[in-house]
Amino acid sequence: MASLTSISQSHTLLRKPNFTPSIPHNLSSSFTPRDFLFSKTQSFKLPQMASRSYVVSASTTETPRKRYPGEAKGFVEEMRFVAMKLHTKEQAKEGEKEVKQPEEHSVRKWEPSIDGYLKFLVDSKLVYDTLESIIHKAAFPIYAEFRNTGLERSEKLAKDLQWFEEQGYAIPQPSSPGITYAEYLKEISDRDPQAFICHFYNTYFAHSAGGRMIGKKVAQQILNNRELEFYKWDGDLSQLLQNVRDKLNKVAESWSRDEKNHCLEETEKSFKHSGEILRLILS
Repeated sequence: MASLTSISQSHTLLRKPNFTPSIPHNLSSSFTPRDFLFSKTQSFKLPQMASRSYVVSASTTETPRKRYPGEAKGFVEEMRFVAMKLHTKEQAKEGEKEVKQPEEHSVRKWEPSIDGYLKFLVDSKLVYDTLESIIHKAAFPIYAEFRNTGLERSEKLAKDLQWFEEQGYAIPQPSSPGITYAEYLKEISDRDPQAFICHFYNTYFAHSAGGRMIGKKVAQQILNNRELEFYKWDGDLSQLLQNVRDKLNKVAESWSRDEKNHCLEETEKSFKHSGEILRLILS
């Protein structure tokens, strides 16, 4: 009798037209009916009200995250975008800054001097010496990624200063702009890798672009068109730059959005220090 009762109850359940399966409450927002592998003989349907209310809930909580200019192409493009905005219109078509200092004019309007140019080269060498020493020591592991990139300038500058000395020019000692910047780089490199990477990027990439234009202009005006070693690279410069872009993008992948923003915010300080050194050319 117990067995017959169980069979009867089972038949009763099968005859109930409103039977619905229990659905887990923790379905993801990507749930679709094909996530359940029902056979062709099963005719029950998912509860419409439950499904509809879940979709509404998901749509009201998911809001698009703010996209930063250049973000889709990688973090280097974000850094480039911020840097270009800090140029003047005379320096770059994307520039937004007003001209306030002599070096912020187009290089075509510059009137450089040998003495001023030597000061610029000496202070620049101090900055590159500092950057390359920091990279070599690698207080943070990410710095080691940027050893031997082919962008290094310290040895090239040493050759140029030696050439000037052979021509009879007195080589000055580093001045305040270079010393101040070098000390600042040492300070942040030990505690703030995002800030340091900002200066690393802007120093090397700016020299490969606007720096080359400055070198060419100065050579025309005061060096009888001599091209200094400072403006020469061993190998294909565009490929060297791309290799470093790839490494910078890879490093930044592990950073939070706040850390990336902190790096971008350091751009203005980088421009301030480099501008003070650049101004030496016109002194």
